[in-house]
Amino acid sequence: RQAPAARFREFPAWRKTFYDESAAHGAAFISIAAENPDLFSDVDPKRLTEAGQTAGKALQGYRARLMSNQNTWCVVSVPTPAWACKVFPHETEETAVARLWTEILRAVRVSEESDPVAAWKEHVSALQKTADFLNAHDFLELHYRNGLGTDLHVELPKGHIWMGGAERAASGTMFVANIPTEEVYTLPKRDGVNGVVVASKPLHYNGNLIAGFSLTFRAGKVTDYHAESGEEHLRELLQTDEGASFLGEVALVPHASPISVSGILFYNTLFDENASCHLALGKAYPTCIRGGDGMTEEELLRHGVNHSLVHEDFMIGTADLSVVGRTRAGEEITIMEHGSFSF
Repeated sequence: RQAPAARFREFPAWRKTFYDESAAHGAAFISIAAENPDLFSDVDPKRLTEAGQTAGKALQGYRARLMSNQNTWCVVSVPTPAWACKVFPHETEETAVARLWTEILRAVRVSEESDPVAAWKEHVSALQKTADFLNAHDFLELHYRNGLGTDLHVELPKGHIWMGGAERAASGTMFVANIPTEEVYTLPKRDGVNGVVVASKPLHYNGNLIAGFSLTFRAGKVTDYHAESGEEHLRELLQTDEGASFLGEVALVPHASPISVSGILFYNTLFDENASCHLALGKAYPTCIRGGDGMTEEELLRHGVNHSLVHEDFMIGTADLSVVGRTRAGEEITIMEHGSFSF
């Protein structure tokens, strides 16, 4: 809070060099997502945005490599006391940490009774079958509706690819980027999103919570927004750069996923996004369009692929969510009904 303003416009050269050179030499990266959800609750959101922009620009090359699968990478989590006490506020710190360990291990399919490697192979195979079904239909558009007020049309670009479970790096190595993962996902056409979407869970962003929010899209861009709390942080997110007010990801997750069934709000996107269908503001994954991992930024934009310094997932899934796909031949197919897959 008291740091000089110039500090937020600086990024350590050694840190940029570390990431860039490690990536260039083919390193595999493991990230641990275990922040204190309230860490920056009393910090000016403009400072947080500026710090994020500075880091985003400095690490743009590194992050581009990861998002195009030039390197293998994985995001996992372990309990920290502050995070555990946020999730279980009525427990002692020791009990809260123990409970969070239990829930994390359950979410990542680790138990004394079963073989986690076999469980993950089975799970990855199931996600791939779902992605194969969606790819086979080559949908032109998805229409989302639910009782919260979501009524959103999302056009998909030609050549889009649904992905889920394991991914293949440029080296040929298969890897799972998020543990846990329950999603199948692709990218939207940058200017093809229209309607209203209402978030079904709070978004943890820059150490702050944005809750009860909705977004209105026209020709792909957010034209109106509202949040019951944290609206100033939502505003800063949307104003990060031009691409931050466009979507970069659409992801389908059944409402009956294990994390959803737990009924726990984790205040951590790695877990909460896998309890719910979600969208992401900002940068799209180039691997979700044919040939995208070999395209320049300008070529990706011409193919309808969004670019931004940010990629922020937010949850929209509910027990009554319906998703109807329209194929390029004009056929309508129900993909999800009452929050569950229909195939």
